[in-house]
Amino acid sequence: MLDLFQHPLGGLIAISLLGICVGSFLNVVILRLPEMMHREWSQQCRELLALSGENQSKTEIEDDRQIEQADFNLNFPASHCPQCEHPLKWWHNIPVISYLFLLGKCAFCKKTIPWRYPAIELITMLLSVHLWMHYGVGWQLAASLLLVWSLICLTVIDLDHQLLPDNITLPLVWVGLFCNLFGLFTTIESAVIGAIAGYMGFWLIFQIHFRITGKEGLGYGDFKLLAALGAWLGWELIPMIILFASLAGTLVAIAMMIVKSLKKENPISFGPFLAISGWLALLWGETITQTYMQLLQF
Repeated sequence: MLDLFQHPLGGLIAISLLGICVGSFLNVVILRLPEMMHREWSQQCRELLALSGENQSKTEIEDDRQIEQADFNLNFPASHCPQCEHPLKWWHNIPVISYLFLLGKCAFCKKTIPWRYPAIELITMLLSVHLWMHYGVGWQLAASLLLVWSLICLTVIDLDHQLLPDNITLPLVWVGLFCNLFGLFTTIESAVIGAIAGYMGFWLIFQIHFRITGKEGLGYGDFKLLAALGAWLGWELIPMIILFASLAGTLVAIAMMIVKSLKKENPISFGPFLAISGWLALLWGETITQTYMQLLQF
């Protein structure tokens, strides 16, 4: 298998197939994980409030029973059309190819299939190929693939729900620290400090902003995502990640306000900008930092 990935053509084909299949799985996670979390939160709220049949309407009781009885996870229910809920055959789920073959429409109800499904599959494939070309075959490639796939998933979930699930961000922190026990991307000392600095840096910004404005400027998921990037890439790249993410977020927000698609009081997801900055830091962080330091010397 390793020989296949090391062969120029065989490796390109193998990493492309791997990336596009993982992209298909990411579509499932992006769609179902937030719903799974909302169901879990709903159940916890009912348990916390100790709601009983005596103070609930018949409709609420029936809704609660349906939620409790419904089995919903990444494996169940089987893939189906969200419009007509007709179960899909295996040949309807071939990444990208099925979308093209079906002309972007459901095989049963003929409703339009969102274009973002094949887009995520293609983006995952292209980024996976780029990592393979950048790192070659080895543990750095395996680890960086895991990080980038997670960042893709977090980006889309945050855009959809303004949510960065702990189910992804917290494991990323620990996996990053574990990888750097062996010095894959930085030293373990830098990784530990990076995780602390990433979380505490945003926490301090959050507290200052809240004290001044009375509003929450950042979400707690942003703290954890920056902590994860610090654990993977080290504290030295934290300032660059924050700077790039802030600049990109500001420019996008201004552009959206100009075209009147964003109002001042509406929040904007910051996770995607952190994820993109993390990608840049992963591949070119040291080069960018060295170039910047060289420019300062002139």
